[in-house]
Amino acid sequence: MRDELMSDSIAENARVLVVDDERNMRKLIETDLRLRGIMSHACGSASEAFEAIQKSDYDVVLTDVRMPGTSGLQLCEQLSQIRPDIPIIVMTAFGSLETAISAMRSGAYDFIVKPIEMDLLSITLRRAIEKRRLSDQVKLLKSTWDYRTAFGDVLGHSPAMRALYEKLQQVAASEAAVLITGESGTGKELIARSIHAHSRRAKQPFVAVNCAALSETLLESELFGHVKGAFTDARGERRGLFLEANGGILLLDEMGEMPMSMQAKLLRSLEERRVRPVGSDKELAFDVRVLTATNRDLEAAVADGQFREDLYYRINVIGIELPPLRSRGVDILRLAEHFVERFSTAENKPVTGLADGVAEKLLSYSWPGNVRELRNAMERAVALTRYDKVTVLDLPERIQNFSASTVFIGGLDPSELVSLDEIERRYINHVLEACAGNQTQAARILGLDRKTIYRKIRKDLPED
Repeated sequence: MRDELMSDSIAENARVLVVDDERNMRKLIETDLRLRGIMSHACGSASEAFEAIQKSDYDVVLTDVRMPGTSGLQLCEQLSQIRPDIPIIVMTAFGSLETAISAMRSGAYDFIVKPIEMDLLSITLRRAIEKRRLSDQVKLLKSTWDYRTAFGDVLGHSPAMRALYEKLQQVAASEAAVLITGESGTGKELIARSIHAHSRRAKQPFVAVNCAALSETLLESELFGHVKGAFTDARGERRGLFLEANGGILLLDEMGEMPMSMQAKLLRSLEERRVRPVGSDKELAFDVRVLTATNRDLEAAVADGQFREDLYYRINVIGIELPPLRSRGVDILRLAEHFVERFSTAENKPVTGLADGVAEKLLSYSWPGNVRELRNAMERAVALTRYDKVTVLDLPERIQNFSASTVFIGGLDPSELVSLDEIERRYINHVLEACAGNQTQAARILGLDRKTIYRKIRKDLPED
């Protein structure tokens, strides 16, 4: 139990204020907490504690109930007025129900009975510290909730998102081709629409097409148009999307799925700024800014001969890489609150936010489906909840039961230790998992070239 607490990141840099008029008890608690990696400061009276709390910040106050002068319950009442954010745990040798009720009514977070079981105290402190940390995150969330960027529905205040906003402002004012990359569900089309809304083409059309949803023949007709009789079902003439978007912006989504032969036709049109409808011998000029989006590693696809290098450089004049949701910290809570508000309004249900414990689950989950998965989870939670706040049990089971993976390299037993090659293999796989399989991004993190990573991965695969 002790080792578990010492290794827990929740207890890192935690500070506990211990208040007890018995010197030996103060020393016992201070020593035990120090061994568990928790810093503490001890006071012999409530008045000393009240003065200390005004000079320094503490994560938890641990106080005896019966002390000369001001009692622990009175201290609870005083602190709950000036620092309601700090959890208070009271210690009492009189573990009656009445004492517990009095402590809670005075503002205590929890109580523990003397003689104290130190492992039980550790668990209680851990929960209180966790509550304080989550309260701080919620406070940060509320303090930045009114933060609005110029980019409408694109929400977030994390460093990664602030850097994205700065780049979007520059990109929107440009006419250059933009390649938007990011994992599935990160909001690539939303970013493209934001660029359009703040560009000089904002009053002109925004047209989007999913390149993976159409066969090569249909995609060519969709983009370039066709004349009557060009193929069996061509009963009339059709303007392609390049002409539909004329004067505005065309988004080619799932660009990495476009067939190679279609890539050649697209490259020619982009370079000449003209399209030839299917079945026609005439070319038509267009004025369109082209944005592309993909969740594939196009740089790796080029190296593997699966994507044209000349087209890659043509569409990737400016690259925008969207951060995965798991790297955006408290933005996860901000977006969750946003979706709860949206879906509670749509469902006409009085759901006002997140109950205790939900924030911890949302922040610890890896979100492989990114913002799209979070949106789906909150829509489900609002629909299922029977309370005025979303609870842990309203979340999908995969989020409730999620356990973060770690790179374990063995304990102190020599029989558990592994070779450097094994450590390297595990860490490479860990980085690739964090990068959703993007070898180019993983290579940058690892300081290796992409071919080296590929070779190391291949070495671990079983032979046919």
